[in-house]
Amino acid sequence: MDIDVRVEPTDQALPTVDFRWDADTDILTATVQAAGAGEGMSGAVEIEGSDGSWLIFDVSAGRIAGVEVAVWPDVRTVAGLARPADATPARLTLPARRSQPGVASLEVDTRLMAESDAAEKTIHFRIGATRAVRHLHVATDLMFDVDERDRLAGVWLLNVPPFPADQ
Repeated sequence: MDIDVRVEPTDQALPTVDFRWDADTDILTATVQAAGAGEGMSGAVEIEGSDGSWLIFDVSAGRIAGVEVAVWPDVRTVAGLARPADATPARLTLPARRSQPGVASLEVDTRLMAESDAAEKTIHFRIGATRAVRHLHVATDLMFDVDERDRLAGVWLLNVPPFPADQ
């Protein structure tokens, strides 16, 4: 199953992101501050990788208000991994489904892969098959990959703080 999105260019300041680690569970949460009003579904979009990993998007009125890495996939370290320089500022909306407008959650089983830079400050999650994408900068430290059919293909977490045990 694919996750369709609606992309809206923006020239407004990007909302900020607050990261929080739960040291007991290794859960990383990225919360978008002031995601803005939108139109679309509210609830959770859960992406389960074939290896048991989980990404959960908290969605409010169509806007992604948070990303939680509940169960980590194996993370591959990629030397020189850096944020895409060609990212376009945008608003991303997850529209309500016409066939199920009252549905407040969506679960998608797909391939999920994670890679990080050596310092683990930049983390990129690929969702589904590898394909051509464009990069959308939706918050200060949050970017998404979207394919040519406006389907979610990846998530970038930027300036991630170190895990508490590593401090």
